[in-house]
Amino acid sequence: MSITRRKFLGWLGAAGLSTTVGTAVDAASNKQFKGYAEGSGVLFDNTRCIGCRKCEEGCNKVNELPLPERSFDDLSVLENRRRTTAKTYTVVNRYEQVSSSKAPAYRKIQCNHCLEPACASACFVRAFTKNKNGAVTYDASVCVGCRYCMIACPFEIPTYEYDRAFTPRVMKCTMCYPRISKDLLPGCVEACPTEALTFGKRVDLIRIGRERIRRFPERYVDHIYGEYEMGGTSWLYISGVPFKEVGMREDLGITPAPKLTSGALSGVPIVVGLWPVLLTGIYAINKRKEKIELQDKQQAVADALAKANAEAESKLKEAMEKSKKEKEAAIEKAVSKALEEAAKAQSEETADAQAGEATKEASEEDA
Repeated sequence: MSITRRKFLGWLGAAGLSTTVGTAVDAASNKQFKGYAEGSGVLFDNTRCIGCRKCEEGCNKVNELPLPERSFDDLSVLENRRRTTAKTYTVVNRYEQVSSSKAPAYRKIQCNHCLEPACASACFVRAFTKNKNGAVTYDASVCVGCRYCMIACPFEIPTYEYDRAFTPRVMKCTMCYPRISKDLLPGCVEACPTEALTFGKRVDLIRIGRERIRRFPERYVDHIYGEYEMGGTSWLYISGVPFKEVGMREDLGITPAPKLTSGALSGVPIVVGLWPVLLTGIYAINKRKEKIELQDKQQAVADALAKANAEAESKLKEAMEKSKKEKEAAIEKAVSKALEEAAKAQSEETADAQAGEATKEASEEDA
């Protein structure tokens, strides 16, 4: 049964301080985990990438994401550095004139699906899972929105749906988990026209990467990025230029995230019992805030309606008074015109009568 984030908070609040220390240790993901050696992954060869953005389009299509403002055929977007968003799981960036070469180099950015994910290590409700097939997936039904995963990720990948006020999620690439679970290729791999992306078992991808470097030492940097970084990742890279020149960190070391966080997370069992109280308080504050906001909205609507009605009544009254005045003026004008016409007619009749009398008198005198 799926639950909403708000239900989860409510249940935590109902649990109170009955949360046990053992559960807290598990929730803090404080146990060491060495990943799945037989998991799948993707090898990205930037010497084959042409920056066509077909991988972005393929990702968008299979994940049913909103279409971008600028079409995938518009390569002018490569003029600016981009990062993944809640609506874009992967992006390609272009890096001009790296090293001594005049040709640009490209880098595809998405979740690296670490063997021991920092996001999962930091998540105390286990919203993130490293699956046996290599993908790191996310369960929105248990997420409480703390966003520790965003802080923990050394590659700055997870993003948050800030535009969804009531049901926000943490969004990132899932390596097309539903597809690879059915033995299908990830959308980006399937869409790539130059075979810059290769999907397969991680151990096989490492062998392929090493073979390419061995056969063409002048073409590649002698390193497979992700083989050891942060304990290893399922997304691997080989490059024709130093990795730092395409915006990739070279200071991460080879220690898995759980080992780096074990010291900090060791204190979690001590304070985890306070989480239900804290979250209950947050829940209550949010509910009160929502109630106040609803009351404010209702009052604002009522005030707006009252103001609109008052303005409408005022305008109606003004219109009626204006109409009345115009009607009275029209009547007065009509009456005045009628009186003028009547006076003119009477004057003409009087003049005609006087003329007739004068003619009659003149005729009598002649006779």
